[in-house]
Parts: sequence; structure tokens; C-alpha cells
Amino acid sequence: MPRSDSEIVEQGFWPKFRRMAAHLPFADELLAAYYAAMDPETPTQVRLVIIGALAYFVVPMDLVPDFVIGLGFTDDAAVLATALRTLSAYIRPAHRARATEIVAELKS
Repeated sequence: MPRSDSEIVEQGFWPKFRRMAAHLPFADELLAAYYAAMDPETPTQVRLVIIGALAYFVVPMDLVPDFVIGLGFTDDAAVLATALRTLSAYIRPAHRARATEIVAELKS
């Protein structure tokens, strides 16, 4: 039975993020989006769009496989950037601050 995007994100986001954070130029934005999606104060429609973008990041088989050096995350970044551009008003300063803090810890 196919899993929902929400289940995919819940099960796969943190393991992949921890492995890849040091190599992702958009790690802060990705994590801020995650926190916005998990925030019950974020409107449901916004959460669903963000979860869809995060699921695209988590799923290993996408348009450009992540293992392709130099290009692997360009499609993930484009999907996330499109979602964030549309929904940036819903990513609160608290989401961004927490993301910055976690990314700094993971990169050190």
C-alpha cells in the first residue's frame, strides 16, 4: 500500500537530512520548511504543499537522482524553492531560527 507524503516525511526526513546537511547549500531553508510543515499553527493547505516538497527531497528516486555529483540536489532545491517562494509568509522567524541553530550544530 503506498505511503502518504506525510508518512514519507515523518519516516525519512531526519535520517536523510542528517546525512546530507553538510552538503546542502539550502539546508537552512529545507529545515525551516520542515518546522513550518510540522507547526500546527501553519494552515493545512500550506502544510500539505510543504510536505509534498519535503517528500520529494526524501524519496531517493526523483527527476535527477541525488547521487549524481553536482546535479543531484538541483531538482530538490528547485521544488523546495518554488514551494517556499509561494508560501514564505507562513515560515515564521521561529522556524528559521530553529533551523539555523540545528544546521550549525550538524555542520560543526
